[in-house]
Amino acid sequence: MAGIIRAVCISEEKGTAKKNVKQAVFIENFGLAGDAHAGKWHRQVSLLSYEKIEAFKALGAAVKDGDFGENLVVSGVDFAALPIGSKFQIGEVLLELTQIGKTCHDGCAIAQAVGQCIMPTEGVFASVLKGGLVSAGDRLEVRKEIGDGTDAF
Repeated sequence: MAGIIRAVCISEEKGTAKKNVKQAVFIENFGLAGDAHAGKWHRQVSLLSYEKIEAFKALGAAVKDGDFGENLVVSGVDFAALPIGSKFQIGEVLLELTQIGKTCHDGCAIAQAVGQCIMPTEGVFASVLKGGLVSAGDRLEVRKEIGDGTDAF
């Protein structure tokens, strides 16, 4: 399974929407350079499926890339359907899925505007196993475990 990176987003401060910067450096065991949510924890990178965002927009939500706090918007991959531990290869960058969904904070602007938010069910989080540069237009490959504990595409 593969997808295409449609947006790379960061925010310099927590509690603010992220903005699409089109490319970023991913730092091993840390997250995206310049992103306020980077750090030595299990939610270094947040990902959302482009298709899930588009379905949400169809409900009347006027949202743009980064408004859900996502670092990567990816078309062609249903992240919430993948198991924890799944790995994503983007060029030289390697991510590992660590969490599916998160509770929205009180006063979530998206939930107030349209009655719900997609992060609790569709947003996923990953840690950076190997760093490098990621740009919009890059291919994301979902790696599969092949029985002997090793990974393959």
